[in-house]
Amino acid sequence: MDAEALRARRDARRRAVRRRRAQVFGLIGACAIAVVAIVAISGGATRKSPSATSSANSAGGRPTAGHSTNRASASSGGRPGKTAVPILMYHVIAPPPPGAPFPGLYVPPAEFAEQMRALKNAGWHAVTLDQVAANWRNGASLGAGNPIVLTFDNGYQSQFTQALPVLQRLGWVGDENIQLSGLPPSQGGLGEAEVRGLIAAGWELDTQGFSHADLITLGAEQLHYEVAITRGVLQRRYHVPVNWFCYPSGHYDSTVIAAVRGAGYVGSTTVVPGWASPSEDPDRLPRLRVLGGTSGQALLAQVASTREAPAAPSSYSGG
Repeated sequence: MDAEALRARRDARRRAVRRRRAQVFGLIGACAIAVVAIVAISGGATRKSPSATSSANSAGGRPTAGHSTNRASASSGGRPGKTAVPILMYHVIAPPPPGAPFPGLYVPPAEFAEQMRALKNAGWHAVTLDQVAANWRNGASLGAGNPIVLTFDNGYQSQFTQALPVLQRLGWVGDENIQLSGLPPSQGGLGEAEVRGLIAAGWELDTQGFSHADLITLGAEQLHYEVAITRGVLQRRYHVPVNWFCYPSGHYDSTVIAAVRGAGYVGSTTVVPGWASPSEDPDRLPRLRVLGGTSGQALLAQVASTREAPAAPSSYSGG
């Protein structure tokens, strides 16, 4: 083989070696890029996991007030609050029709407006149960002045048409204790659009169960449906926590309480008169029933007189 052919072969070998080196270096570089990408993706997933866990926790189990969507619940002083709060109970905001079985459940609109003005002038302002629970749990602010909770039972349409405008003028909110199979709108009940309107206005949505049944008479399966299944339906339909249960007609026993706790509610309200405080069982919070014919000043006196009143069973069968 002559010298020229030998040089050509050596050059070919050198070029082949360079190509193999280039391929090896390229493969190493590609692997490095892939590793960096994997690390970046893993890091991003790790950073997102706390919020994902928080969402999962708020969707199931026994939630805490910290999962509430109320803005006031987000601010916390750290230490549990000790504020006692009266919880008022309303039903129909309208004059009673002739022959109404429970005429006391009806508070005429003008009377309701007078009561709200009297409360405001006396230094009260409306908050939600979730806000109260956040205060009791970690000292979340309840605002300046005296907090009070306004609850509305059963899902009457007048709570949207009459109570909502009055509270909106004051910048206040209410707490709707809806029953899932309540009155249809054609018979004076709330429609879904009206429930969404209350929520959009800042109201809290809670429940009295599916059908306002006497819970202490039910079997385990029916009780689960009234308490737990109803909560899940409302959560999916309206995308709100539904943290509180309201005992229909104030009837409950240890079995009912266990079902409510098992369904993940923060607590429950009764028809026993008194103020709610953090020292009480959250599954037995008292409320003050407001009946028709109560003036603004009479309501203030009712609230004041029950400040230290001992809790006693109520003989009233409505609620």
